[in-house]
Amino acid sequence: MSEAAPRAVNIGPVCLGAGNPLVLIAGPCVIESPEHTLRMAKAISEIAHSLGMPLLFKASCDKANRSSVQSYRGPGFSEGLQVLSSVRHDLAIPVITDIHTPLQAEAAGEAVDAVQIPAFLCRQTDLLCAAGTTGCPVNIKKGQFMAPLDMQNAIEKVESTGNRNVAITERGTFFGYNNLVSDMRSLPLIRSLNVPVVFDATHSVQLPGGLGNCSGGERAMASVLARAATVAGIDGLFLEVHDAPGDALCDGPNMIPLAELETLLQSVLAIDKALRNRE
Repeated sequence: MSEAAPRAVNIGPVCLGAGNPLVLIAGPCVIESPEHTLRMAKAISEIAHSLGMPLLFKASCDKANRSSVQSYRGPGFSEGLQVLSSVRHDLAIPVITDIHTPLQAEAAGEAVDAVQIPAFLCRQTDLLCAAGTTGCPVNIKKGQFMAPLDMQNAIEKVESTGNRNVAITERGTFFGYNNLVSDMRSLPLIRSLNVPVVFDATHSVQLPGGLGNCSGGERAMASVLARAATVAGIDGLFLEVHDAPGDALCDGPNMIPLAELETLLQSVLAIDKALRNRE
């Protein structure tokens, strides 16, 4: 298994992998309103900037994978892309969002800096190829039903389009009834595929369907897993963040409160610095 730093993926001004600084991918789960999204992007950016941490702002336009048909999905794909374009241009913050169908790829590729493939769709050939065809960097979330090294097939599907800017995000290695388990061995295994590896600490503490008509979560454990993943070796840390998680319209139980973000990042960066100095 290779211990070398994976190849770099350039996402706007941010360089992920290849020994570059640890990247933060953060934002609320879903766009709740233009005003809230811009406010969150500005606040998270200020924290990341104060710590010298590169940031990709993430929020979903349309959550097509909610537990219940009655759950809030977002403003809609087109409307959501307009909001993210405002973050990208008005605040000069690079953005990433997820797509759920091949038809969404082209529009997303024109509006954001990188596209993301949801975990449950990481085997969908047409979706992966459509994402690759945009020319944008592609972040593939590893399905909990996928062995780490099996993600090579997903990587090759994107690369078949000529696009080699691929990263893989771990968000819970496997799952049982209403629970997820993170196996930190997955991170070096994914990195051995020569792609940057990102750890999603907030979705990894999700309890799928744990509240019946929506997912629950163990927010307090997100910081534990974030620190553990940093020790194991990652190129990016994915955190969903909200200024009032208890009032969030989606995934509130596992999102990091904005007021706690800086402290968490300080501890993660201290671990990352210690590991880099040792190397």
